[in-house]
Amino acid sequence: MENLSTKIHKKPIRPIHIIQFGEGNFLRAFIDWQIQKMNDAGTMVGDVVVVQPVSSGRVADLAAQDGLYTLYLQGKMDGNVIRSHEIIDVIGDVINPFEDYAKYLKYAENIDLKLVISNTTEAGIALDETDLDFTNTPKSYPGKLLAFLKHRYDYFNGSKDAGMWIMPCELIDYNGDNLKKVMIELAKIHHFDAKFIDWLENANKYYNTLVDRIVPGYPRDEIKEITAELGYIDSSIVKGEIFHLFCIQGDESIKKWFPFDKTDLHVILTPSIKPYKERKVKILNGSHTAMVPVSYLYGIDTVRESCEDPLIGKYVRNFIFKEVVPTIKLPKTEMEFFANSVLERYENPFVRHELMSIALNSTTKYVTRILPTVLDYYKEFKKIPKISVFSFAALCVFYKGKRCDKDIALNDNVEYLEMWKNLWNKVDGSKNSIQSFADELLSRKEIWGLDLNTLGNFNALVVNDIYSILSNGMGKAVTQLLDDYE
Repeated sequence: MENLSTKIHKKPIRPIHIIQFGEGNFLRAFIDWQIQKMNDAGTMVGDVVVVQPVSSGRVADLAAQDGLYTLYLQGKMDGNVIRSHEIIDVIGDVINPFEDYAKYLKYAENIDLKLVISNTTEAGIALDETDLDFTNTPKSYPGKLLAFLKHRYDYFNGSKDAGMWIMPCELIDYNGDNLKKVMIELAKIHHFDAKFIDWLENANKYYNTLVDRIVPGYPRDEIKEITAELGYIDSSIVKGEIFHLFCIQGDESIKKWFPFDKTDLHVILTPSIKPYKERKVKILNGSHTAMVPVSYLYGIDTVRESCEDPLIGKYVRNFIFKEVVPTIKLPKTEMEFFANSVLERYENPFVRHELMSIALNSTTKYVTRILPTVLDYYKEFKKIPKISVFSFAALCVFYKGKRCDKDIALNDNVEYLEMWKNLWNKVDGSKNSIQSFADELLSRKEIWGLDLNTLGNFNALVVNDIYSILSNGMGKAVTQLLDDYE
């Protein structure tokens, strides 16, 4: 059986318009797939040169396959289970700058190279004040990009037409703004002249982005079956879910080099990325955190089983649509699309998502993922959202550390685990002891950011919910919650 190459898949010849820092699974299953779609639709004719951002990368593996690889997309969409695969052929060249720095800088002299894309991990966009040797490959990603842009500036004599459109995809808030800030600081440390710094800041355009697609990566456990299905060997196969969302904060000029608007890609250009991040954190991440203690104590182990269970599924849907959605200021159609897509993603038959894998650091996750919904809902409607509070009560019982007679493998900061243990040691099962438990727990401003005892009837609801769960079991407690909610 042959390896994947241009002998198997004829590769179109296209000019290279995009330089991409990162050859990992996510970019290949997300951005490169979108570029493929735009090329296939005839709205964009351009390929990617991929730069290996760290010394221990794998661009050589891509080069051995002529830049080709197979992408599998699997999941549910519009109620249908979908599994498809295609060969992605938009990688026109690869660079290992640690082995060929001259080739890397030579690409800066290409006026047709217009777009910069990156995903160098969350730690990739950080200032390294010691990254000062540009005669060799700089250590950091901002250093590499700064060296590239400085060479470009010099080669084109500071022409504004040589500026680039820069879209980082690292999972940090305001990634474009942060990358711009770091590079300007690094340029000043290098004592580059003011004209270059002005060009760096104003001739180039920086976009904040929000990316969303689950990418399991290389299907190691299924590779024999997949290879037999494909009829060729591919060392760079990547798997991703059907759902994708790409939010871009910036001006309309990005469409010239990334013409998503002429396709059916789910890409949103927006003046502010904030509400979309809020939507993702509150709905996707928040419903995970609301689900875990309730479903796990009910006796379920996975996300899919949780959503398919009539009781827990209803609990999750009510949390999303009745409590979270009303707190986010986005058009109703967008909110409903995203919320329904989240539920379909949870029901993906190709992914086994263990609840306990989500349970890590649940104390902090409640603060960042659900408490904002509680506060926003209370501010908007002058009452406490009952399901959001029930999820807190369930979290409390989860940290008691028992599911039936078996220990729960709690995984959190040591100081939080010690706090939960000490609080539960004082509870004898009576409502009075639960009241004392809640009084002390909710007063921890250093954890919650405020004294939750002062927030409406939050305290009373928590006490009643904990007592109900301990007395009746999770199933009856959730049933009573939902009956009261109707």
